[in-house]
Amino acid sequence: MAKRRSFLQAALGGAVALLSRASSGADKQAGGATPGNVPEGKFQLPPGATIQTRELGKTGVKVSIIGLGGYHLGLSKNDKESVKLVRTALDHGLNFMDNCWDYNGGKSEERLGKALQDGYRQKAFVMTKLDGRTATSAREQLEISLGRLRTDVIDLVQIHEVIRDDDPERCFAKGGTIEALLAARKAGKLRFIGFTGHKDPRIHRHMIDTAKAHGFHFDTVQLPLNVFDAHYRSFEKEIVPVALQEGIGVLGMKSLGAGLIVKAGVADPLECLHYSMSVPGISVTITGCESMGVLEQALYLAATFKPMDDTERSGLLARTAAAAQNGQWEKFKTTQTFDGTEQNKRWLTTSQI
Repeated sequence: MAKRRSFLQAALGGAVALLSRASSGADKQAGGATPGNVPEGKFQLPPGATIQTRELGKTGVKVSIIGLGGYHLGLSKNDKESVKLVRTALDHGLNFMDNCWDYNGGKSEERLGKALQDGYRQKAFVMTKLDGRTATSAREQLEISLGRLRTDVIDLVQIHEVIRDDDPERCFAKGGTIEALLAARKAGKLRFIGFTGHKDPRIHRHMIDTAKAHGFHFDTVQLPLNVFDAHYRSFEKEIVPVALQEGIGVLGMKSLGAGLIVKAGVADPLECLHYSMSVPGISVTITGCESMGVLEQALYLAATFKPMDDTERSGLLARTAAAAQNGQWEKFKTTQTFDGTEQNKRWLTTSQI
């Protein structure tokens, strides 16, 4: 396995360096996410506190209730800081590591790969996402991700941005994404398979139904869960119950809507995260941590978490109802601002960033 990893790193070194230098539209993929502003030391774990965990669907794996968002690793000030963030998270039991092949031109995966050295890989549940809609492009992107992450096996690989009506058919077609992922799983390069999307619950449902029609079961599904989602094209109402019935692990994202929910002025970051973490049946809430202060906040929430009670929930939903109308602040649903694979359609069929 070590020889295979060394070979991959050498073979992909030039390509990875080129991709890392490339200027791409990946910044828009996360909606132009901006660094948070939580002072270091504001949140401190209580003595003896441990990060809470939950079952990840039917995988038999327990994961931390908060996951470290991969996009924001590329926003931290340098490699040293990102390595410190990842290792601090893992040392405190926050083990779910999110990432994607296209994040920050590959820099996010490279930084996570560096952080997972020196024994830290064994502490982590590593997830990344691929854009390829063909077996060839998915296979190539997976090999690049393995090289950047410096690992021989990725715990969870997800099909990224299932946001178009025909994405399910493309993924399950002969010579499509699923073909490559099944082969990779058989070869021991990945453990579990999932998909992500942020556009419309209807498309998520179509992906799950298409999988069932092909005799395939997704291990996970990633979707937006936030206080505005409950009011408009609600993944919480339409997809979470389906996923739980099917035994699919639910990964929540966009709890702050890339900060847009906070800008709307009707909920603060802690309320947003608390709401998302309290959705019944969710396994992980993925949140971006580009600074130590933001990470400390996430660790504190993951250690001290208690589900939001009915009074808190109903009050927050009532307060956010007007602002949530028509998805005006959930721009990942109503615009293409967050659609990296629409702004960079070549990612669907090539391994070139």
